[in-house]
Amino acid sequence: MAFLSTKQKFIKRFFDVALALFILPILIIPIFFFWIIAGISTNQNGFFTQTRVGQFGKPFNIYKIRSLKGKYHKDIFEMQKNETYFGSWLRKTKFDEIPQIFNVLIGNMSFVGPRPDVLGYADKLVGDDRVILSLKPGITGPATLKYKYEDSILREQKDPKNYNDTVIWPDKVRLNKMYLKNYTFKKDLMYLYQSIFD
Repeated sequence: MAFLSTKQKFIKRFFDVALALFILPILIIPIFFFWIIAGISTNQNGFFTQTRVGQFGKPFNIYKIRSLKGKYHKDIFEMQKNETYFGSWLRKTKFDEIPQIFNVLIGNMSFVGPRPDVLGYADKLVGDDRVILSLKPGITGPATLKYKYEDSILREQKDPKNYNDTVIWPDKVRLNKMYLKNYTFKKDLMYLYQSIFD
């Protein structure tokens, strides 16, 4: 099984902190306005936290801008019903994920890595698949880029959960294992570039 070397981990973490500190002053004003608008449109706190599975299977709280009214639903159709107009725009542009820069600074996420899933997926991995838990979850990565329009894909399925569990999730695991096996800092820069400009 492949793992990042001590040097690779150091470079990856150094880059995460340096980039986060560099862009935080630029993002803090948009985050503030998104928080205000989301709060008004949902009648709740504009910030949203949720438990996700992190490095080594340890749960952590992820930070997002709220896009749904009421409680969070795993069902894609229930999510669509509760989605505000502003929330729909946030999710399409991925701007709801901007507050995850704080997760990067805290150290429970990286800019590039496997997307952190809700309980019931990454924490249930077995065998060689568990190798991806050695990585910090990322804001973007190869699986995130491939399934950039995952919500739209799931809405087209008769059984979204089954399609996710039998098609999308196994493919994400495969892509994340390949990411770890072939890891280079240069590829991290490439994934960040594609996330911003593609």
